[in-house]
Amino acid sequence: MDNISCCGSTVIKRVAAFHDISGFGRSSLTVVIPVLTSMGYEVCPVPTAVLSSNTAYPSPYIIDLTNHLSDYLHHWRRLRLRFDAIYSGYLGSSAQCDILERFITNFRNDDTLVLVDPVLGDNGSLYSSMGEEMVLKMRNLVRIADIITPNYTESQLLLGKEYKEFVGIEEVKRNVRTLSELGPAVVIITGVPSTTGGETTTIMYERKTDKYTIRSCKMIDGHYEGTGDTFASVFLGSLLRGESFVAAMEMSAQFVYEGISLTRDACSDPREGILQERLLKTLVTLDSN
Repeated sequence: MDNISCCGSTVIKRVAAFHDISGFGRSSLTVVIPVLTSMGYEVCPVPTAVLSSNTAYPSPYIIDLTNHLSDYLHHWRRLRLRFDAIYSGYLGSSAQCDILERFITNFRNDDTLVLVDPVLGDNGSLYSSMGEEMVLKMRNLVRIADIITPNYTESQLLLGKEYKEFVGIEEVKRNVRTLSELGPAVVIITGVPSTTGGETTTIMYERKTDKYTIRSCKMIDGHYEGTGDTFASVFLGSLLRGESFVAAMEMSAQFVYEGISLTRDACSDPREGILQERLLKTLVTLDSN
């Protein structure tokens, strides 16, 4: 270890955030940083890729940062940084999964909260940049996470199950329990389509208490980019404040719903993401630490 003074002590809680960054379109780091900063935390970004726009737009220019991550994180290790949470979203390659796994092993301590948002696909399909190797690597990451927040498509991919357009709540309850048995203490599946249509459901399972929490809301037409990133960021920020899992889930779901409603009413293009700038003030408190 080089003789570098320790940068581990923190005045406010610190989050290492493994996400991509898009020059246009609210998603990933352009969502994660303002949300968690508004909630009173220091966000230390680990950019996994740089995109000219989010992938809702055709043919974005993409810079894969896989070959730079090991040196980037080696410097953090030399600085002896410490983090209150490690939070991952979009990973640009299967090699990045291995890099993140090593990072968690090296930087995690007894008080570090690890949240993995296993970004793999949506609407029943893998994203075009993902393959079966990425699904296998993501299953490994899930095993060492404290919390995972897949959408319904991603939950099916992780379980190796066929996607269904509509699914019964009892089946989803079995799925969250099975995912928790892989390792994470808390599993949240978002965007579960109802059997009757017209509603979308979020379901959470807490293994310690064997408790399910289910929240349904009216489905708003359109696919709004970055809502999964927003949900997971608000959820993590709420937990770092000391909120219960149920309270954190409620706050996250409500924030996303209000953001989608506001964006729809403003006739803003869903590809740009939700108009979170108008809602960030609702996340601010004076007692975050």
